[in-house]
Amino acid sequence: MYNVREITPEEIPQSAEIIRQSFKTVADEFGITEENTPTHGTFMKDEKLQSDFNAGIKMFGLFEWEKQVGFVAAETRDGENYYVEKLAVLPDYRHRRGGKDLMKAAEEYIRNAGGKLVSIGIIYENKMLLEWYKMLGYEETGTKNFPNFPFTVCFMKKEIQ
Repeated sequence: MYNVREITPEEIPQSAEIIRQSFKTVADEFGITEENTPTHGTFMKDEKLQSDFNAGIKMFGLFEWEKQVGFVAAETRDGENYYVEKLAVLPDYRHRRGGKDLMKAAEEYIRNAGGKLVSIGIIYENKMLLEWYKMLGYEETGTKNFPNFPFTVCFMKKEIQ
């Protein structure tokens, strides 16, 4: 049903829009605004995503036929430790394995690149998402409250075999 592949430069604006739309439901649920959490995906600018792409951050899209319905990014600073971020699936396409397919593609890329550890940060109060990541094999490593954020950040990791 779904196809996951790398994002092309021409798909950056569409990818940014998918991030904005996908993250908006979370922003609404947890009281996230541009004032209290300006880096939240709801406020993703095309130019920022283009800059990340140009910096070499690997990006993948989830497609149903030719229509992009999801997104995820993976980056590293040292070649062993990777960060997966901006996992986004449009609301009408959630709970159909697309998010799992995106994570699988990101983890496969990381494994093939020689990565050993994948880290993520999520909203700790989003218990459904927390449990979903645990189901994928991620474990909690700690939490942190940041000034102005209306939520707690939960850090998670998974070793890549």
